Amino acid sequence: MCLAVPAKIIEIENQMAIVEIGGLKKQASTILLPGAAAGDYVLLHAGFAIARVDEDDALKTLALFEEIAAAGEAADD
Repeated sequence: MCLAVPAKIIEIENQMAIVEIGGLKKQASTILLPGAAAGDYVLLHAGFAIARVDEDDALKTLALFEEIAAAGEAADD
């Protein structure tokens, strides 16, 4: 199974972007998304931005990930 996570593009230079996911910053290739721009939300898979995603949908998904992580931490206690 493959998983892609929403990430916000912070900046782009030469088809390499700095993206933010849950407060973490990573590098990602935008070679598969010509026209991607700072401020866009994208689906990130294996270091590649593979699709643009609506900001509201991205934020909802990220909130669900946080909820799942919190539930997992509570179960560990």
